[in-house]
Amino acid sequence: MTEKTLVLIKPDAVERNLIGRILVEYERNDLKVLDMKLMKASIDLAEKHYAEHNGKPFFNRLVTYLTRSPIVALVLEGENAISRVRALNGTTDPETSKDNTIRALYGLSLSENTVHASDSKESAGRERSIWFAKNYS
Repeated sequence: MTEKTLVLIKPDAVERNLIGRILVEYERNDLKVLDMKLMKASIDLAEKHYAEHNGKPFFNRLVTYLTRSPIVALVLEGENAISRVRALNGTTDPETSKDNTIRALYGLSLSENTVHASDSKESAGRERSIWFAKNYS
């Protein structure tokens, strides 16, 4: 089933000039870029993105990290895009990610793990509406 998902290339990856390398991984795995923008996330956008973590001890750290320098927001489309992107990204902790996943290759730590991807259709819809004005239903 063709799906659309949201990916964020996070500040640590943008700072290290990894945008192109990460995009190649998605495209060579038959995922199509429908929209993309380089931007500096506002505190408001970061708080909306991480709303499910509001009140947790690490919430402010997440917001600070996402807003420290530019990110790249992407809408990707493809067969089973949500699960495929999450598999390509690897686990949240680069130390435990499978070899050759994006996080294993480029992630620095659990907190600086290079990329974010939506974890469900519901999250993908909610997150796309935060980062992009256009409706990708």
